[in-house]
Amino acid sequence: MSDKPIPISTGPPAGFTAPTPQNTPLNPAPVAGLSKPTIPDIAEGEEEDKEDDSDDDDGTAALAGMTGAQAAIYSMVQNKLEGLVGKSSGYIESLPLPVRKRIEGLKGVHSEFTKIEKEYKREMVELDRKYLGLYKPVFERRRAILNGEAEPTADELKAGHELTLKDDPEAEPLPEKEEGDAEAKDTKGIPEFWLTALRNHMDISEMITERDEEAIKSLTDVTLDLLPNTEGFRLTFHFSPNDFFTNETLTKTYYYEPELDYLGDWNYKRAEGCTINWKEDKDLTKTIEVRKQRNKNTNRTRIVRKSKKTPSFFDFFSPPVPPSESDMKNGEIDDDELDELRYKLEQDYDVGEDLKERVIPRAIDYFTGKALEYDMLDDEEEIEGDDDDEDHDHDDDEEESSEDDVPKKKKAGKAAAAGGGGQDCKNQ
Repeated sequence: MSDKPIPISTGPPAGFTAPTPQNTPLNPAPVAGLSKPTIPDIAEGEEEDKEDDSDDDDGTAALAGMTGAQAAIYSMVQNKLEGLVGKSSGYIESLPLPVRKRIEGLKGVHSEFTKIEKEYKREMVELDRKYLGLYKPVFERRRAILNGEAEPTADELKAGHELTLKDDPEAEPLPEKEEGDAEAKDTKGIPEFWLTALRNHMDISEMITERDEEAIKSLTDVTLDLLPNTEGFRLTFHFSPNDFFTNETLTKTYYYEPELDYLGDWNYKRAEGCTINWKEDKDLTKTIEVRKQRNKNTNRTRIVRKSKKTPSFFDFFSPPVPPSESDMKNGEIDDDELDELRYKLEQDYDVGEDLKERVIPRAIDYFTGKALEYDMLDDEEEIEGDDDDEDHDHDDDEEESSEDDVPKKKKAGKAAAAGGGGQDCKNQ
């Protein structure tokens, strides 16, 4: 397995994009100063890049009605144009020497901007660390209340009601006492808080199966830590004793590339999950098929148990692992497998970013469902933006079709992301 990052595409396949301080309508998240890492376009090779399926179809259609000579000329022009991609047009070289020196000097001036930008990003990371430390007592207070270790103070109740009035001006304050159900008085904390909060996040909800729910009910907290001495973050899921596994915590760690990309953003590099110590026959990522098997010689019957992989929320702690570099070079991974891998990596990355930027800092809004209003607004804006881009692209295609009918080579990006292995989780 190669440690070299494997690139994946920029756009998520569906659902919401991971938020940044610039695109979320909510208040800044705990680490909002840290620019959201990006996932550049996938590069499936250099000279041997495969062209996009749609480009292949267009090329085939263009060649269909050609004679042998026309087809040869077409291919020659296509190969010539592809060979020019990324190469100088000769314009810069044709300029007078004094102008070329000024251009070269501007590159040096820009390098100073890059140095300052890096310092800015590094200082923002340190600012994130500072404020995450300030947020932690607030999150610890939240944990104590939702787990029944403490009750809200009068000031906390007053502040909470003021926020409620912003959404519902006619809301009445909660009574001091309520007559009735004795069972309700014995209820500790907020039952199923994290299960409900996670269920109210669209992408995470799709990951949670009915079989998972009982285990997630024992989730007592989800915490965030920025990694020391490197760029990235760790999500820690805290569990009370349950019937499914012995781990007290399950972790998921995301690493960024150490250097900023061209636009000054951090790039996602890889993710690491952890080993879940399942109790016997309690592995939620597998189902057990039990069947009888008869021996033809002895006529005796035996019970055969066979495990089968099944989707589960707990697959989140086993991130997708990209193929080795040798597999990529040898072409042992076909396009469909690569597309599936791209989708899984992007989904894993998006969920991790959403947990960091949205769910952990605003867990109460996800529990009550308030956060769904903002998530839906973001989704609508994203869809409208995509539609505008498609319309613009369509117009461009119409304008350019008469000038250049030669299929263009699929744009390649730079290396960005790779999945990682696992690490041991904390046990009881």
